[in-house]
Parts: sequence; structure tokens; C-alpha cells
Amino acid sequence: MPLHTINTSNAPQPIGPYSQAINHKGLLYVSGQIPINPQTGDIPTRIADQAHQALDNLLAIITAAGAHVTDVIKNTIYIKNMNDFDTINQVYSTYFSEPYPARAVIEVSRLPKDVGIEIESVVSNANS
Repeated sequence: MPLHTINTSNAPQPIGPYSQAINHKGLLYVSGQIPINPQTGDIPTRIADQAHQALDNLLAIITAAGAHVTDVIKNTIYIKNMNDFDTINQVYSTYFSEPYPARAVIEVSRLPKDVGIEIESVVSNANS
């Protein structure tokens, strides 16, 4: 079964040799999304605003694939500072509801473009 790439102008274009997402055998694998505004290229400074933008980018790709936020199975969140965990959780809870996707939050020393957050997802996509 061939791999199908997903690409939307409603999320930032890849800044390296990767796809925004790959749809394969009913699963959508969304590449890590950082908080770049796809229209302006701007990156917010506040971590709450960065979390919103990264999640908006993620959902734009999920929507472009014909899936919905409720189809998200697992998210992996990379953050630069674990002290931002509570703020990110507050923003995250406005995007996801029960039953919540599985999730991991990992503190890393650095992210692309020196942002504070990056989020990747695995999504069930019956539209594949």
C-alpha cells in the first residue's frame, strides 16, 4: 500500500526533508509542528501562544487529511522547559477532551528555531 503525503498551506511548510504528514493504512503520522504562523512566518514569544500556534498547525494538517481532533490517538510534546508544563496543559485542555489521546511530554535542550514547544501526532484516519 503506497504512502500518501498530506500538505496544506494552513500549516507551516516543512523546514527540512520531511512531509507535514504521511497517511498509511488508516493511520496519519503528523510531523512535529512548531509554533510558526503559516501566513506570516512569525513565532509568538509567550509559551501559551506558542502552544496554541503549534496545536493550530497540527489541527490544520489533521483537518486537511480529512480527520478530526477526536481521531487523535497519541501526541508527543517536546518542550524546552518543564516549568512550562502547567501552562501547556492548560492550553492543551482547550483542544482535547475525554477520552484524551495518549501522550508523552519530553523536556529537550533545544528545538528548531529555538521555540519552546513542538508537537507530533498519530491519528486514526478512516479516510485513508
